Amino acid sequence: MLRFEYKVIPAPKRGEKARGVKTTEDRFALALTLLMNELGADGWEYVRSDALPCEERVGLTGTKTNYQNMLVFRRTLASAAATPSGARLMLQEPQAGPTPRLGPAELPVPASAPSVGPAKPELAAE
Repeated sequence: MLRFEYKVIPAPKRGEKARGVKTTEDRFALALTLLMNELGADGWEYVRSDALPCEERVGLTGTKTNYQNMLVFRRTLASAAATPSGARLMLQEPQAGPTPRLGPAELPVPASAPSVGPAKPELAAE
């Protein structure tokens, strides 16, 4: 089974100037072409564009919804390509042993703190 990683970036808001590119549409198309070719060289495949709502603060207590144009790219995970088909991926079991003592900078974040994103568990082929 193929596994992908995704990259979402803001769509360009302005076109790129170049010799022989005169109209606004052509400049915008050039900006998209350059962006897609740059990411394509790194193995990213264009999937789609989306206009997604984004709430922003207005004043002290108000909010306003703006729409952001985003480009979605994906590429095959290197670990999935190296894993033979039919092999199962499992989470690694924690290693047994004494729990290391944590310093103040390494203490876990309390559950009440906002989460930045999901943690990625390490995967190992069985």
